[in-house]
Amino acid sequence: MSGKTRVWSRREIEGLIADGRKIIIFGDQVLKADAWLPYHPGGDKSLLHMVGRDATDEITALHSKEAQAHMQKYVIGRVHGKWENLLPPIQGGTFRPLVSEQVDNKALYTEEDASSSGQSAASSPVFDAADTGDEVRLRHAGNNSPVSQASSFLYSSAEPDLGQSKSTEASIAHAISSDPSNYPRLDKRSQDEVAAKYRQLDERLLSEGLYECRYSCYAVESIRYAVLFVLFLTSLHYSYYALSALFLGMLWHLLSFVVHDAGHLSITHGFHTDSCIGIFIADFLGGLSVGWWKRNHNVHHIVTNSPEHDPDIQHMPFFAISSRFFASLRSSYYDRDMKLDAAARFFIQHQHYLYYPILLFGRFNLYRLAWSYLLDPVQAPRKGAAWWHRYLEMTGQGVFWYWYGYRTLYLSIPTWSSRITFLLISHMVTAPLHVQLTLSHFAMSSADRGTHESFPQKMLRTTMDVDCPPWLEFVHGGLNYQVVHHLFPRLPRHNLRRAQPFVKEFCRELGIPYVIFSFTRGNQEVISRLGEVAGQLRVLEECRKVAARDLIQGHHRH
Repeated sequence: MSGKTRVWSRREIEGLIADGRKIIIFGDQVLKADAWLPYHPGGDKSLLHMVGRDATDEITALHSKEAQAHMQKYVIGRVHGKWENLLPPIQGGTFRPLVSEQVDNKALYTEEDASSSGQSAASSPVFDAADTGDEVRLRHAGNNSPVSQASSFLYSSAEPDLGQSKSTEASIAHAISSDPSNYPRLDKRSQDEVAAKYRQLDERLLSEGLYECRYSCYAVESIRYAVLFVLFLTSLHYSYYALSALFLGMLWHLLSFVVHDAGHLSITHGFHTDSCIGIFIADFLGGLSVGWWKRNHNVHHIVTNSPEHDPDIQHMPFFAISSRFFASLRSSYYDRDMKLDAAARFFIQHQHYLYYPILLFGRFNLYRLAWSYLLDPVQAPRKGAAWWHRYLEMTGQGVFWYWYGYRTLYLSIPTWSSRITFLLISHMVTAPLHVQLTLSHFAMSSADRGTHESFPQKMLRTTMDVDCPPWLEFVHGGLNYQVVHHLFPRLPRHNLRRAQPFVKEFCRELGIPYVIFSFTRGNQEVISRLGEVAGQLRVLEECRKVAARDLIQGHHRH
């Protein structure tokens, strides 16, 4: 029997994973991705989160047809029937090794072994403490609950009437997304229907031509970039340093959206072409790393809003969007514990006040992450088609610090006070980008719904849109349509507005909430959620103090 046509049983695949093999299901095909790990341009972590899973929708959403064709090299057979997901080892799944006699290079198993599920137990709870509390509260709430009040605007951009719910100070977005009754059930039939209709929607968007990049939009944007660049140089020449820094920061802000496009290969759809566009803008012009971004962002798209696994919400000690962070969770991305130490207790208890001040310094952290990626012997691909991207990025870093650090900051600005002012303004002006990136997720559910939840349902539960008028869309870079983007990451951002009505129709048909707020209301939702978690930590700290006091008093009595 040919290796590519062999039918693998569930028990055999479990045994392969127990032996350390990286087995991924794509359609009815079995992929063994071990040899591909060092070559994957998006890093190894995103692949590890798909081990033991039917990753058809994730692979289709994040990879071009050419990349999918390349994956055929790693096909070792197929499975029969619909695959039921296992919990990947990186997420805490455990697997039973095979114990059998080998006959003609094929394992023989008992009927019981062949039909066993092989499903490992999850190491994390199904719902976090905060989500469970909301679930219970909302099920017993009447018409004044946040969900009831929010139901009238789920499919519109209108602002909610918060008259009766202000006293709760609860995030409506979190209340909506954390209530399981708002979403299709997690049984096989319901989730298969969601996945099937999602694939039909993808085909519809393709037939509508929405995967085709509109280069005319980049022509208009190029005018904005040129104007800001000229204003930056002119102001610098005439010693208006603060104004020059303002224009440079605005230019960085707008160019970052092009880097995002290039990272998803949605400009030319060519791997090396889009990668070089991203490297030129991110590294040469901005001092950031598009390679780091790809490695981070791919994981974010697969395990969105998972406290243990999504690096985009792992901001300890500064922020925690769930009480699950109080348990000093271990990050599977950074391979370290996110400790709730004294610093974390201080920042988290005040995080709703510190949210904007901390984000003002977000770009400085991106420099650190860029160099930690480029200098790490493991993170950046050293083999395969992308091996040279790392060296091009390092060259870009040198060019950036030459023109910005030496030519601009040091040579063009005469005093240290003016240099520091220029440095801070140029970086702090980019803070809206960091707000934009956190806005669509911080207020949404971070619960673990298990291995049966479909990819599209998870994206809709963990992501919200930000509504804005078309003329202001360039400020958001089109990424205010995060719901659409997370469902279809390779869709060019200039087509996201056109795709939104199709996605809303998809949600209405399935009865899934489409959460959308204005920019102002979205910020209020995030601050509310951060305030909720801060309050939970304050209560926890008070309980610890009372328990410690009672313990001490008990010792004294004895």
